[in-house]
Amino acid sequence: MEIGFIGAGNMAQAIIEGIVASGAVAADEICAHDPDAAKLKEFAKATGMVAFAGNEEVVAASGTVVLAVKPQYLPGVLEQVGGQIVAKAPLVVSIAAGVTLEHLDGWLGPDVPIVRVMPNINATVGESMSAVAGNAVATDSQIASVVRLFSAVGEATVLEERLFPAFTAVAGSSPAWVFLFIDALARGGLAAGLTKQQAREAATQAVLGSAILLRRTGEHPWQLIDKVSSPGGTTVAGLNELEDRGFSAAVVAGVAATIEREAEMRQD
Repeated sequence: MEIGFIGAGNMAQAIIEGIVASGAVAADEICAHDPDAAKLKEFAKATGMVAFAGNEEVVAASGTVVLAVKPQYLPGVLEQVGGQIVAKAPLVVSIAAGVTLEHLDGWLGPDVPIVRVMPNINATVGESMSAVAGNAVATDSQIASVVRLFSAVGEATVLEERLFPAFTAVAGSSPAWVFLFIDALARGGLAAGLTKQQAREAATQAVLGSAILLRRTGEHPWQLIDKVSSPGGTTVAGLNELEDRGFSAAVVAGVAATIEREAEMRQD
């Protein structure tokens, strides 16, 4: 097997589906184990990947092992298969949030190549933004291979691990804020007479289209703001009200609060 997943929850399934759909790896070259055997069996049947009964089988069969369990379960998993990983030294990829390369090196030793990846929830629709960083023994080609894998479910970029907290705030936590913005936008439309469905559809499509436009044009956000805004017009009135109420400052403060909380959690 080329790739084995320890854990096959929603994020892992999204990654597997993206990898298979992109043609990067054939389904029958991917294996996984998950405590929810019934769910794993159903997913394996649907995709053509291989379901294993234990994590040991995944490690034994795979050239790349993806640690796709929640952070609180990772110590138990590595206690179970860490010795096996150290002996075999496959490429290890961790998507456990908040678990640093230093922690992983401490568990697995200095000779196992490890790449840490921070994806986001949008991987489930093939639109993730993922940061990638490798430890001292991970080669450039190994890191590049991980970038290719995660590019199958969106965009992926190599980033210094010290910047992961900022990246997590901007790309990992921010989908929740975008959902909040869409909901607030829809509530504004609802208050003005739109139905709930009309308001939500309009708000969702406006945010989606705006993001696509920004990405395709490569323009600075304020260039596009200027194109939408007419002097003395309705858009300017709305922008002024949002800024008067601290819209931009609140978002910047939200990023800072997320980074601060991440630092506190690492110290706990």
